[in-house]
Amino acid sequence: MDNSLYGLPQGSAFSLKGDNTYQSLPAILHQKEGYTTNVMHGDYKTFWNRDQVYRHFGIDKFYDATYFDMSPENLENLGLKDKVFFKEAASYLDKEKQPFYSHLITLTNHYPFTLSDKDASIPKGDTGNPTVDGYIQTARYLDESLEAFINDLKKRGLYDNSVIMIYGDHYGISENHNKAMSQLLGEPITPAKFNDLNATGFWLKAPGVEPKVDETYAGQIDVMPTLLHLMGIDTKNYLMLGTDMLSKDHKQVVPFRNGDFVTKDYKYVNGKVYSNKDNHPVEKQPADLEKNKKQVENDLEVSDKILNGDLFRFYKNPDFNKVNPSKYKYPQGPKADIKQ
Repeated sequence: MDNSLYGLPQGSAFSLKGDNTYQSLPAILHQKEGYTTNVMHGDYKTFWNRDQVYRHFGIDKFYDATYFDMSPENLENLGLKDKVFFKEAASYLDKEKQPFYSHLITLTNHYPFTLSDKDASIPKGDTGNPTVDGYIQTARYLDESLEAFINDLKKRGLYDNSVIMIYGDHYGISENHNKAMSQLLGEPITPAKFNDLNATGFWLKAPGVEPKVDETYAGQIDVMPTLLHLMGIDTKNYLMLGTDMLSKDHKQVVPFRNGDFVTKDYKYVNGKVYSNKDNHPVEKQPADLEKNKKQVENDLEVSDKILNGDLFRFYKNPDFNKVNPSKYKYPQGPKADIKQ
């Protein structure tokens, strides 16, 4: 998301390519507009090699678990509960030098979707599948957490002049649970339907932008150019594989890592084409199918070459100074000694 590149076909780019050179969104915001940058996460900084890769992104501060109250009653599933996380994160944001870019990573609404009875405000589902049934509760819990966080930002005067983006970083429930999902939704989970279920929420609030539901097709690859344009930054010298989703020139072809893709009219799944209207196979091959297939293959190949060859180290950009990772240190926070 922060680099407008795709993930690797196998393995984690964070883990395998953490030492690469990057031209990241936070580094550009810092260099062009003077933003301070930070990431907050209710787990420890070594998780997914974050402490290493964030240095190469040029992130100024990393608020990991040692900055939060990790007492046993505040933990669920992978780490800190979202409500506790957001409450403490807001207090840190209040002290950040403005303008700032902050990336908050939540944990509760994540597999295996567990939640204590005292934190649940609605019943579980009744499919008998603990993953699907638990997801209903944790999704509601996340909604409530976000509501409290937004209200907190408003009280602190941090809401009105902020661009706020909320997104899901990957699908919620895997195809291993299709039987229970079919029971919940009351319809078969076909390959086309499962493709639909891979979509995640994306919300964007910006000063001066009127609220609306936008049916534009986009992916995480498009976040970086969109936010840079909202900040008024000319992106012509930055290599990005995504496009500004608010632009009339936005490319509405969303690739998946396996070569499948979705357009505004149809989806290409496992070598077959389905209409977005009803998920039925199309009778006539779309005129732009081969063009889009080649574009998807090319974009994925280019992204892989950049990551595997660490090619940004060779790219000379007059608008960007290469990040020196040795300048960034992430010391333990003030709550490192709280007993877990």
